[in-house]
Amino acid sequence: MASFHFSLYSMALILVLAALTSSFVPPTVSTSRLMGRSDLKTGFQVTLKRVDSGGNFTKFELLKRAMGRGRKRVDRIHAMVLATVDVRVEAPIHAGNGEFLMDVSIGTPPVSYSAILDTGSDLIWTQCKPCTQCFNQPSPLFDPKKSSSFSKLPCSSDLCTALPMSSCSDGNCEYLYTYGDTSSTQGFMAAETFTFDNVSVPNIGFGCGLDNEGGGFDQGAGLVGLGRGPLSLVSQLDEPKFSYCLTSIESTKISKLLMGTLASDIDLSRDTKTTPLIKNPSSPSFYYLSLKGITVGDTRLPIKSSTFAIKKDGTGGVIIDSGTTITYLEKQAFELVKKEFVSQIKFPVADASGETQLNLCFTIPSNTQEIEVPTLVFHFEGADLVLPGENYFIADSSGIMCLAIGASHGLSIFGNYQQQNLLVVHDLVKETMSFVPKHCDQL
Repeated sequence: MASFHFSLYSMALILVLAALTSSFVPPTVSTSRLMGRSDLKTGFQVTLKRVDSGGNFTKFELLKRAMGRGRKRVDRIHAMVLATVDVRVEAPIHAGNGEFLMDVSIGTPPVSYSAILDTGSDLIWTQCKPCTQCFNQPSPLFDPKKSSSFSKLPCSSDLCTALPMSSCSDGNCEYLYTYGDTSSTQGFMAAETFTFDNVSVPNIGFGCGLDNEGGGFDQGAGLVGLGRGPLSLVSQLDEPKFSYCLTSIESTKISKLLMGTLASDIDLSRDTKTTPLIKNPSSPSFYYLSLKGITVGDTRLPIKSSTFAIKKDGTGGVIIDSGTTITYLEKQAFELVKKEFVSQIKFPVADASGETQLNLCFTIPSNTQEIEVPTLVFHFEGADLVLPGENYFIADSSGIMCLAIGASHGLSIFGNYQQQNLLVVHDLVKETMSFVPKHCDQL
């Protein structure tokens, strides 16, 4: 049986990682000048941190907290997908929220903020003065009057036209952007200089939110959309290649987002797995992948080929998402995965769903010194992605080990727990996504 081995040290169960080879040291970034859209030749990197970083939480606690937020996000995404096939829904719904904060400065002179990174939506926005309805945020509200580079966008602008919902007031573009749990941001569109890692980019279009309602945004001062639509940061930079590398959930080290040539000049090793990006016209912001099947141990599961396909009405399919914590598989596929792990792992199944919020857990006897865990392979089109053990099992000192995968209906999501210590490269010219094993804390 193909497997990963696990060992117990002291009171804690520690998952032994499959060795991740090679390292990447980005070139030095020149930060001495203001850059335009087509002038991002040196690229830049942005530090990412998990929203719970700095808290005194165990690995299990971190996962449970993230899953609580992730479950709400999954509900939002499902609502968004269903809204695309329901003509009665007037306001388009977007994913929103996320698990990572990115550092960004806005205005001239630049003022530093932390914003939620979201690969599942497009709009860039922050809360602005004077705010009629705003949530509490860790930094002061952005004040347009204190920036010399601020300007409102006219209704005739391309970005205004690209908004799912907009209106015109005194020639200025106003917007409403809604999320799946009734959260929303409303205000006017503007252009401003954004600074990333001391690289300044002028005329980034963003929403100046004056009425921001709902929960889940107060970890930061707004949101930076990295989706595939024209409003996103990726599209506005006209730099269709970016990558991120996420450290493990309990790591105190920061993760990285790479843009421009820092994403393009990566030495793709022989361990790189590349698969096509799929488009879904009904949900154009998401990055869809073609998942053909799953193997547990040496067993290719009998999952129907249609299980992970995008249906004619726009539902179904598999998205890769940085803002959803664990992977959620269409229920019939998840049940097959669950059944096969139960069959191959020779430990008692534990009823720990209430405590862990996970669907499959095992009780590990206290005298166990080594655990053999079947390998897990996601067979994407053209890429058989073999995950290291710590990317799909989690254990703690209480003797409980759980599968960090859940069940869904209508859409499958490849979450960030499964993306730990993988450099995930988005190439929107070749329409591909690549996975490169990396020590993300060493980038």
